[in-house]
Amino acid sequence: MIVPGSSSQALASALATELNKPLAAVTYDQFPDGETLAAVPEFDGDRAIIVATTDTNDTWVELLQLQDAVIEAGATEVITVIPYMGYTRQDRAFKSGHPVSARAMARAISPTTDRVILINPHERSVADFFDGHVTICDAASHLAESLPSGLSEPLFIAPDAGAIELATAVRDEYGTGSTDYFEKTRHSGTDVDMNITDTNVSTRDVVVVDDIIATGVTMSTAVGHLNDGGAARVYIGCIHPLLARGARTRLERAGIERVIGTDTIEREVSAVSVAPTVAAAIEAVDIETR
Repeated sequence: MIVPGSSSQALASALATELNKPLAAVTYDQFPDGETLAAVPEFDGDRAIIVATTDTNDTWVELLQLQDAVIEAGATEVITVIPYMGYTRQDRAFKSGHPVSARAMARAISPTTDRVILINPHERSVADFFDGHVTICDAASHLAESLPSGLSEPLFIAPDAGAIELATAVRDEYGTGSTDYFEKTRHSGTDVDMNITDTNVSTRDVVVVDDIIATGVTMSTAVGHLNDGGAARVYIGCIHPLLARGARTRLERAGIERVIGTDTIEREVSAVSVAPTVAAAIEAVDIETR
């Protein structure tokens, strides 16, 4: 059965359709003292596929509860799909005495799952923190699905060199256009210098592609540079549309045409689903283990 976390109900439903599997009835409760309780009162089958984005501390606790609940209900195999894994940007200790939070979270859920599936984690190395088998899926190409046809001399640009592969994947799926990236210098969490290359953006449609938009500060700076350069329209594609702390307003004020995100984090801008990619990963694992 497909077992949805409270933040991944639409994606879990789409995955159930892709795999032709039933969707479990999950209850999400909270006690007066603030403790949460995620339960699976109706579960039928030996395999549980839990789909749970961990975008808050509560959803991390919920995931732990769901893994324990399905085992209590009789599941003999647990596959945990984490569409967006929170804490992946804390993949190292920043100072002496700081935790490696991504490692702590991975160690917490590893004992009660057989396999983990991640979608474009901010750092691929977080897969090494889990005890069992981890599959990393790339959903970047899905972002091309909601772009309008006939973009004018499209340029697919990444906010830094590290994201150029994402921009290239979207360009390849779209079928035409060129790629580039900004040279970025980060002075603090909110102070970022971005310099565009010599690429001419005048009268061109530009698609800025990144793995995650958190506060939108970096992305809005990039959009400002593109508009100053005379870009015709600026679209934003992101796999994980976290959009925290006024990010949506910040991007609109910067002059974007549209934000396109996936349903790894379910937001208004989640125009495309990663369900087909997750389904393919599960089916590939099944073939591998036969």
